[in-house]
Amino acid sequence: MSLVEAHLTTRLRERLAQRAAEAGVLDVAYRTVDSPLGSLLVAATTAGVVRVAFEQQGHDAAVEELAQRISPRVLRAPARLDPLARELEEYFAGRRHVFDVPVDLSLAPGGLRRSVLDALPHIGFGLRISYAELAAAVGSPRAVRAVGTACARNPVPLVLPCHRVVRSDGSTGQYAGGAEAKGRLLELERRDKVGA
Repeated sequence: MSLVEAHLTTRLRERLAQRAAEAGVLDVAYRTVDSPLGSLLVAATTAGVVRVAFEQQGHDAAVEELAQRISPRVLRAPARLDPLARELEEYFAGRRHVFDVPVDLSLAPGGLRRSVLDALPHIGFGLRISYAELAAAVGSPRAVRAVGTACARNPVPLVLPCHRVVRSDGSTGQYAGGAEAKGRLLELERRDKVGA
């Protein structure tokens, strides 16, 4: 594809996204964001950020999940995600410790898993909590595995910081973006907290 064709395609996509939003038929907007952890697919409904997916999770699979579980009216429409892209950039640059964008948990079930997701923003920047401690904090001290599952299936990692939940022995454990990404996030926060 030539540069002219690429520019025209981009302009057409932008126009389509704008018209869909104006007509009220843009249920889910998405875009990709470059990060130190690789490309992130981010998506939002009108209610808030509904999905953050790492490359290794498959961006196409994430878009398909959105189409199946939220609405088939999914479109690459970057403007809706500009606030999140800005907050992610600030986070990775060490200038943001809390995300302020609204979150839509339509992809998350209720019950214990929702309680776990609701608790994640209360784990302070640069802190770590064990799966067992989080299970106790949400009132289910024996549900350590369920807490791990809730963190593993968190539809909006980074925004809801499940990377701050680690094993009782202090090791990082698994992460949707990979164990290496989790370690890098914990190190980034440790450095930024020490430097603060």
